Amino acid sequence: MPIDERISRRRAITVLGTVGIAATLPGCASTSQTLQSAGGQLGLTDVTDDDIFNFALNLESLEAEYYLRGTTGRGLDDADAGPSPGSVSGGQMVPWQNQDLREFMDEVAQNELAHVRFYRRALGSKAVSRPTIDIAGGFRAAGKAAGLGDNFDPFASEMNFFLGGMLMEDVGVTAYHGAAPLLKSKANLDAAAGILGTEAYHMGMARSTLYRMGATARSSANAISDARDKLDGSADLDQGIVMNGKANIVPTDSDAKVFSRTPQQVLRIVYLTDRSGVSGGGLFPNGMNGAFRTT
Repeated sequence: MPIDERISRRRAITVLGTVGIAATLPGCASTSQTLQSAGGQLGLTDVTDDDIFNFALNLESLEAEYYLRGTTGRGLDDADAGPSPGSVSGGQMVPWQNQDLREFMDEVAQNELAHVRFYRRALGSKAVSRPTIDIAGGFRAAGKAAGLGDNFDPFASEMNFFLGGMLMEDVGVTAYHGAAPLLKSKANLDAAAGILGTEAYHMGMARSTLYRMGATARSSANAISDARDKLDGSADLDQGIVMNGKANIVPTDSDAKVFSRTPQQVLRIVYLTDRSGVSGGGLFPNGMNGAFRTT
């Protein structure tokens, strides 16, 4: 199916705009007055900054493992993984051909490592350990769900590595935006806003690089976007890198604001499930660590 046909339904975002986004923002719809936590339903006032930072630490750990392995051939050191870290399977050095692209991803890898270290420093003894991460199986399943074949390997080529990066960075940006209204400390909000900005730079770089790689990369990136949209709920939020026959580097609403995802929507994507009540799968086979781990 042509790219334009697959994503033409997303034109509704420019019309619905605020209505579609508000339904996913914590506190903006009746279905968002509570969040599912490891201990059951949490009211929005019960969510702590530590809960949110630990949720982010899980995602940052995944990103750091992914980018470090693709650029250096090894993941996080034990000191950066917490006292009882889960195992990490998959991931190896990408067969780099273009030095510019490698330098892009080297910088991203070091940024993600710095984010992990920041959260561990900020949380102190409350920081969760790195969860078990299945990079090989998780991305293979994600690629299959997106129609990229049964054995998608994000480390097999530069294009694949950028596709895998886009899958995570887009989710990370929308997760940070969704969590921002819940943070109580201005200092923590300032830190999260700074990290959101970094992740958004990563996302813009990855999306624009993939667009410049040509038709195959564009079609694959849009297929990943479609797959995420099927997982994270009924709302049609996600956007590929091509819309209406033109480049779409930033996925925004009609006010040019990046849309948001709730923790449950994020979990559905990384667990690769469209069901509620799931506490693991996909990239995190045993689930995330911390308060938010169930879809």
